[in-house]
Amino acid sequence: MSIAHAGSDKLAALRDILGAMPAAIVAYSGGVDSALLAEVAHQVLGAASLSVTADSSSLPRRELEAASALAKRRGWRHLVVGTAELDDPGYVANPLHRCYHCKSALFDRLQPLADERGAPVLLGTVTDDLGDWRPGHAAATERGGRHPLVEAGMAKADVRALSAELGLPTAAKPAAACLSSRLAYGVPVTTAALARVERAEELVASLGFSVLRVRDLGGDAARVEVGTDELARLAPLSWTVTEGLRELGFASVTIDERGYRRGALNEGALNQGTLIPEAAVTGRDN
Repeated sequence: MSIAHAGSDKLAALRDILGAMPAAIVAYSGGVDSALLAEVAHQVLGAASLSVTADSSSLPRRELEAASALAKRRGWRHLVVGTAELDDPGYVANPLHRCYHCKSALFDRLQPLADERGAPVLLGTVTDDLGDWRPGHAAATERGGRHPLVEAGMAKADVRALSAELGLPTAAKPAAACLSSRLAYGVPVTTAALARVERAEELVASLGFSVLRVRDLGGDAARVEVGTDELARLAPLSWTVTEGLRELGFASVTIDERGYRRGALNEGALNQGTLIPEAAVTGRDN
């Protein structure tokens, strides 16, 4: 079976899954996965699909603006709601399961909308996420959230290919995550810390880097990661980056010579025991 044919089969499966729903609330962050889910839900369910973006200090302003602009351009029904995870001491303490608290706060806002419509809350989990350190997804599953992309057997590569096929500009968008994910576990999540990381990443992005993270390691120490294919270009700019981050209050700045790695702050956390079993998101054992 060709890759293109396999992708078409998965898209058809996704349409069937969504078509069996009376309505849907799509947790839409603006990333590649949730954007594809929002698009197909809109195509299948029309006005019965509502894409909802959760806004808080942990969402970069540029991501909120891009998510809202895409929803408007595609004609989706879209709502932005504020979430209050920073009011939760369990979240602010930034434990290993911080995302559990965040996803719980998200469902506190989305579930009433879903109940009004008799709709499930849908999340953009993909098969690549299975087995990863994702306590937030565990919280979503506990609250009855659905993962249609996983149910349709879609991996990240499928999502990108189908997004391109459907003309979504997110097809090649680099992976993104909330700003809280930049803070090392145990570093308190505060509005000031999130704003500083956001400014630091804006500085690095202004130098032309598209795949990047600035990690707050605590104690005013920061680590800069860029895409592995951009490391050579970062070398002559390291002084500019270092001085810029020092002006933001980071006394110690290092450049990660290994480059950007998804979930770099989770390295070692996989031994802590919060993996996503496939049955938890598909409803079946394989």
